Amino acid sequence: MRIGELAEHAGTTTRTLRYYESLGLLPAARTENGYRRYDADALRLLRQIQTLQAFGFELEETRPFVECLQAGHPAGDSCPASLEVYRRKLAELDDCVTRLVQVRDQVAAQLALAELETAAKVPGGPEPRCELAPHES
Repeated sequence: MRIGELAEHAGTTTRTLRYYESLGLLPAARTENGYRRYDADALRLLRQIQTLQAFGFELEETRPFVECLQAGHPAGDSCPASLEVYRRKLAELDDCVTRLVQVRDQVAAQLALAELETAAKVPGGPEPRCELAPHES
């Protein structure tokens, strides 16, 4: 299929496909007149790239998965290099989750402190009220 057809099937742009080709992620054959031609596996490669990017993988991190598919494996994650990328990404995500939990705990502590300080300023008094000015008729 030609580049426009592949882009349409994949829901992307021809510019994106050219970029992937320039990186060596999406090989294209050339016709006699120079048009790009993609085989049936190109859509599979492209879907693998799109799925991994949706998971937050950098474009270069998709390379082992693409190479695995190009080597004839049934899935892009059935090769040792792909599994290693999964392991690295999982460790990266675990680090992010740990940092987010720490920040969340700090924000919760600040909120609790602020609530205590606010309550101490008005001992036994009514909660402050916000009233609108009388509306003129």
